[in-house]
Amino acid sequence: MTSSAICGSDLHLYEVLGAYMSEGDVLGHEPMGVVEEIGSAVTELAVGDRIVVPFQISCGTCFMCSTGLPTQCETTQVREYGCGAALFGYSKLYGQVPGGQAEYLRVPHADFTHIKVPHGPDDTRFLYLSDVLPTAWQAVEYAAVPEGGSVTVLGLGPIGDMACRIAAHRGYRVIGVDLLPERLGRVAGRGIECVDLAAADQPIGDIIRERTAGRGTDAVIDAVGMEAHGSPVTALAQRSATLLPDMVARKMMDTVGIDRMAALYSAIDIVRRGGTISLIGVYGGMVDPIPMRILFDKQIQLRMGQANVKPWVHDLLPLLVDGDPLGVETFATHRLPLGEAPHAYRMFQEKSEGAVKIVLDPAA
Repeated sequence: MTSSAICGSDLHLYEVLGAYMSEGDVLGHEPMGVVEEIGSAVTELAVGDRIVVPFQISCGTCFMCSTGLPTQCETTQVREYGCGAALFGYSKLYGQVPGGQAEYLRVPHADFTHIKVPHGPDDTRFLYLSDVLPTAWQAVEYAAVPEGGSVTVLGLGPIGDMACRIAAHRGYRVIGVDLLPERLGRVAGRGIECVDLAAADQPIGDIIRERTAGRGTDAVIDAVGMEAHGSPVTALAQRSATLLPDMVARKMMDTVGIDRMAALYSAIDIVRRGGTISLIGVYGGMVDPIPMRILFDKQIQLRMGQANVKPWVHDLLPLLVDGDPLGVETFATHRLPLGEAPHAYRMFQEKSEGAVKIVLDPAA
């Protein structure tokens, strides 16, 4: 490993989904490095190749992979928990495969589970192919914004921030929404329209409609997910679950787990009638209450799911090789030695010290 980033999804393991973790688990699913050894059946890689490792482990040949859905790979599906493809560093829920926040990483199904990138001095330009770039790209694709249309992005963490950049690059009108000055400043600094929720004196849906001829935007990207602000009762329930013994907490999450739904409710309110909501923030609840009457009445389309990394690479590589229109070279706010990971997690979870995207250096 030469670089390994901390993802917002890692924070779900750090807090809400901690019951699915075991002592000794290795986290991390945004790694890149250089091939040191290959197995006898590996034909597409050689020692010395520089690769980015997608966060999902997929065979590339099953029905799901062949239809462009490697996150649903039938070879690596974690059927014990009714989940899709195994993920690096993501608990029992997704196969308990050791992740990339380490000095070395073993890559199963390596012939397909890799992205070759050019050798060079810059790690971070290509690092984000592992998750951030394809996840944000899929969020925009799933939003189905019409040509010249508009999209609201809820949450300006790493994925929401990059989704704003991609949507703006593709010529859409983008409105970014967040509470934190550092995140709003990063996005606004790229000439993108923003709304500061902390300073809002009316519901976010009313604010967006005022800016869009009373309709709302054509699409909304929910880049927040299960730990949204504005859901105090559910937040208390989630925190209470973390105090239970792991076996009890897992049973509770598997049967009556509930998400903080404020971001999704806002998305349903904001999007125009006949529009599309793209859910890219992670949700894990089993009994989430959804206002089906409003969804049906407004004729809203919902698209969601883990990003299918490999199918989007051909769209993204040119944006990394020919210039840097998305600003990936300066996307990370912090780069720290791997040994400082505990501090990095605390800083990221507390949103302190301006932390938006943290990259760990296994060699430091």
